[in-house]
Amino acid sequence: MKIGIDIMGGDYAPEATISGAVQAYNELPREARIVLIGDKKLILEGLAKHNADANNFDIVDAPEVIGMGEHPTKAFSQKPNSSIAVGFHLLKEGKIDAFASNGNTGAMLIGCMFSIKTIAGIIRPCITTLLPKEHGGVGLILDVGINADCKPDVLYQFGVLGSILAENVYGIKNPKVGLLNIGEEPEKGNLVAQAAHTLMKDSKDFNFIGNVEGRDVFNDKADVIVCDGFTGNVVLKQEEAFYELIKRRGIKDEYFERFNYEIYGGTPVLGINSTVMIGHGISNDFAVKNMIVLTKSVVEAKLGEKIKKVFQ
Repeated sequence: MKIGIDIMGGDYAPEATISGAVQAYNELPREARIVLIGDKKLILEGLAKHNADANNFDIVDAPEVIGMGEHPTKAFSQKPNSSIAVGFHLLKEGKIDAFASNGNTGAMLIGCMFSIKTIAGIIRPCITTLLPKEHGGVGLILDVGINADCKPDVLYQFGVLGSILAENVYGIKNPKVGLLNIGEEPEKGNLVAQAAHTLMKDSKDFNFIGNVEGRDVFNDKADVIVCDGFTGNVVLKQEEAFYELIKRRGIKDEYFERFNYEIYGGTPVLGINSTVMIGHGISNDFAVKNMIVLTKSVVEAKLGEKIKKVFQ
């Protein structure tokens, strides 16, 4: 297995990404080879700084960088030697089994859509985030940012994708899927939510348990919570803000420590023809390490194959 990591992506690159890659190397089995994609000179200097043997990694020179503020489509096409563009080229050619980055999210999504493309039958790919449950374990919420507006059939597919991810990567058996709404009754919510509920209630593709409300996000009512990307991103950012508030107030609590995004590292893009992981732009080395380790689990779960089987 070869895992490509964008060394130039993120606010603290390349220091944090190189350090995270070294930590991941020390944790992963030797059959998982890490491919460092970025400015070769900076990579070699960074490895030497951490007393890491360059021979333990594959290094692919990609001297250009797509900045966080650049236009994704233009940058992806105008910078073919950028770490993101080169990473997707290697993924498309089968030279790596997965590609992970904390860089420009828009450029990563452009690469997904136009380089490796979506699985046949998937209307919209999506991303998810983990929700720490009060009594242990985690749940998922999707989408959390790619699709601000969703039609009912797209939300239905999110239920399928989230269920597959929850069961195969996080070990949740027959995950309970809920539709995020302003009330539990089927007739509650806007027209999209009402129509989505009608589609989902008789589903044979996942275990639908009905509508869930915002107060159910961190309890055990649902394992997978489905919503549009606008709503999901609001939930995600509120979760992050709440964690920062807890930290600033000096509150020490084992449960709230699990809100730290660094523990989870990143998230797979669901519904595409390969494994692509997107991490937080402000990720430190610990978060990068965890993203690489999670990438291995996602590759081993063969999510793409399982999703293709459902949509065939």
